Amino acid sequence: MGCFNITLFTTKLKKMTIEKIRSILGWCIVLNIGLLLWWVLWMIFAHDWVYQVQSLVIDIPVEEMDIIHYSAMAFHKLLIIVFNVVPYIALRIVGD
Repeated sequence: MGCFNITLFTTKLKKMTIEKIRSILGWCIVLNIGLLLWWVLWMIFAHDWVYQVQSLVIDIPVEEMDIIHYSAMAFHKLLIIVFNVVPYIALRIVGD
């Protein structure tokens, strides 16, 4: 038979540096704030249309929809700060 030396795959381990983590967190901040801004703009400029579409699925008064949306926006903003901005600032302070 013979001796087989088969390598199914090789992996290169990439080192996760503080700079890479900072870069990832920076892009997470940009993308999350972009999503939040998109949401806010939809609620400002297309409020009635958003309500009409959502009222097809859930029959709630417009005031309750506003409370739900603006509460969810505030919660999303809080999550951005806690999970993206604070770690980013901490890594900026620590440096390399």
